[in-house]
Amino acid sequence: MRALLSVYRKDGIVEFASALAELGYELVASGGTSATLDAAGIAHITVEEVTGFAEMLDGRVKTLHPRLHAGILADRSKPEHLDDLKRLDIAPIDVVVCNLYPFADRPSIETIDVGGPSMIRAAAKNYQAVTVVVENSDFSRVLEWLRKTGEVPTPLRRELAARAFDHLSRYDRLIADWLDVKDVNEPLPERLHLDLDRAKLLRYGENPHQRGALYFLRGASSWLEGMTLHSGMELSYLNLFDADAAWRLVHELSIDSAAAVIVKHANPCGAAISAVSVADAYQRAFESDPISAFGGIVAINRIVDGQLADEIAANPKADVIIAPGYGDGVLEQLAAARKSTRVISASPPEIPSRSLRSLGGAYLLQEYDKFVVSESEWKLVTRVGVTDDQMRDLRVAWTVCARTSSNAIVLARDEMAVGIGAGQQNRLDSARIAISKAGKRTKGAVGASDAFFPFPDGLLALAEAGVSAVISPGGSIRDSEVIEAANQAGVAMVFTGERHFKH
Repeated sequence: MRALLSVYRKDGIVEFASALAELGYELVASGGTSATLDAAGIAHITVEEVTGFAEMLDGRVKTLHPRLHAGILADRSKPEHLDDLKRLDIAPIDVVVCNLYPFADRPSIETIDVGGPSMIRAAAKNYQAVTVVVENSDFSRVLEWLRKTGEVPTPLRRELAARAFDHLSRYDRLIADWLDVKDVNEPLPERLHLDLDRAKLLRYGENPHQRGALYFLRGASSWLEGMTLHSGMELSYLNLFDADAAWRLVHELSIDSAAAVIVKHANPCGAAISAVSVADAYQRAFESDPISAFGGIVAINRIVDGQLADEIAANPKADVIIAPGYGDGVLEQLAAARKSTRVISASPPEIPSRSLRSLGGAYLLQEYDKFVVSESEWKLVTRVGVTDDQMRDLRVAWTVCARTSSNAIVLARDEMAVGIGAGQQNRLDSARIAISKAGKRTKGAVGASDAFFPFPDGLLALAEAGVSAVISPGGSIRDSEVIEAANQAGVAMVFTGERHFKH
């Protein structure tokens, strides 16, 4: 029995090689792996001794030789293959352990591995007879079977072969992406390659009859990877989807002050900023729409203290609470008050560069919707001016509106959302819903529209309800009519020049 060892990452290789030697394997090692085994006093023969050729071309050629590849590729079920090996005095190779140059860490021509992928591909192709190991974490599984039965079972060899081909495809994709000439004026790639690892199976998808799972994009960061579930049930598909919406919005809403957001079905139903306390921010967010808050996702941008935990416990059930951390004894307090509520802590969310959506066998890719136009570029378009207090409320309304399903109208007052109209087929209905939810709080409130008012009717509905200032992108062919309606109604209007549809 013979094992070929050629690894760049050498963690665990000494122990694995030693165990193989104890099981009666003859070890063949290349370059740096041979030096590592020498230092550990593990008997082996070198690749050069097998091939009869020394390394050449600065190590570019050392394992590309028939005396190695024939030993790997020989079909043991074919007598003519075995005759060829015997005639040429080539020993079969039963185990190939190989991992590749670190191209991902140090992309360059010299870290493009050639011999390694060739060995891995050969061993994986011949998995019926050869065990291929590309991940050092699999050493223990292979040794367990070798010690127990003297061989690696076919299902595991097949699994390891599949992992090897996946390893190669990912490696080649990194190289192809690096070599691909990019057009700096084209932000979206001609070809899109997604390299996803399944993190966990979920209980189900959006509905119980749908299967669901969470995946992470290899090489990218996600706040979900580092989150900690402290108590409550496992997070569901919709919990994760809504938690992401809430966590991103609460960080966009304010960094300097305490902020709270409550999300239900991917739309905010409550949002507030407070200079008083984090508990005050939460209570004001809850008061935005207490009915919709039941079963929602609560996101807080500050450490949750005992006072806030009491406030949350006194209100209708939240499905998820997410915050950067929790004070002493607060986790126990929340777990006792809400046994089924998922209580999680997480780092601030990363800002994605792109977003992707499936359309069956097609996909839509776009740049992530960031706030590109700065506040300094907002334009007052009415004769009526905007006060400092109104401007603070307009910031809140505009931020929440951008993260609410279109058509969206958001009313805010005292840095708190008081009425949210979401996902309607026309803007007037969204305005009416927002007004209805705000009730008496519309008087003196400000309003935000995620896109322009196509007609004055939506603006007039807000004005008649007592809204004092409105922010929207502008850009309609009827802007002049809408502006004049605002002037006539004594409502201030600000244009941002930037639309924020969300579908």
